[in-house]
Amino acid sequence: MRQSDVTVSASETDASSEITAERIRKSMTSEQTQQEVITAESERAFEPRLQAIRTPSEEVVFRLQDLGVMYGSKLAISGVTIDVPLKRVTALIGPSGCGKSTLLRCLNRMNDLIPGARVNGRVEYHGTNIYDKGVDAVEVRRRIGMVFQRPNPFPKSIFDNVAFGARINGIGGNMHDLVERSLRQAALWDEVKNDLKKSALALSGGQQQRLCIARALAVAPDVILMDEPCSALDPIATLKIEDLIRELAQDFTIVIVTHNMQQAARVSDYTAFMLAAEHGVNGKLIEYGPTTELFTNPRDKRTEDYITGRFG
Repeated sequence: MRQSDVTVSASETDASSEITAERIRKSMTSEQTQQEVITAESERAFEPRLQAIRTPSEEVVFRLQDLGVMYGSKLAISGVTIDVPLKRVTALIGPSGCGKSTLLRCLNRMNDLIPGARVNGRVEYHGTNIYDKGVDAVEVRRRIGMVFQRPNPFPKSIFDNVAFGARINGIGGNMHDLVERSLRQAALWDEVKNDLKKSALALSGGQQQRLCIARALAVAPDVILMDEPCSALDPIATLKIEDLIRELAQDFTIVIVTHNMQQAARVSDYTAFMLAAEHGVNGKLIEYGPTTELFTNPRDKRTEDYITGRFG
């Protein structure tokens, strides 16, 4: 073989190696660029999620940390982390099945009464995790009362309905004064003051719901939970309950579940929006913050779609 042929062959080999190396560098650069793009997109996708969960600057009653609930093998809610402020009305909104009522029941351990329910994470009430061992669930429910979706008065007199909780909790003092004070707080006294011995079942639906609120108030709670308290009421009775909620917020912390977004906008100071599995998540908190801000300038596109009626 001539020397010139060897020289040409070596040159070709060097050139080929350089081309191969350049291709590898380009490939690596391309893969790195793609990875950087994927990472950036992931960060951008996650960034609104973080920004959408606001933390109140005022004193809080509840601090929920990575809260999750399972019913048997079904995941009801997961990863809920929010602070609930003192003496404010906080509304929980979202489509059916998103876990609003499940979240509400976590706040006074009502889920303990459901067979197969398991709660993970923390629910701190004034700094104490109410799910710690040694915490009395009955005392938790005395301090954190519940008003249910449908009025559930006992088949007793109006007086005995209000006095019932106070009696079984050993609250002393003048029972008549306690009943009157509770009925006044529930804006019902003027309507029933001459009929206290009358059966509670004879009251209208709206009156029965206010009676149940009076019964909850009689044990001097710190917080009142309301699970769609107006869903079974007519518009006039609903308006009275809404007015009552705003009045009670001067002295109590209130958390309310509602399907009525207009109601949430009218009565609440803070709103939490949740979504269900059918929308790609499973009982997740999507956005939380001051009600006016959430309804007028939502930070998550899904919140905007829900409150403008694109789904729900």
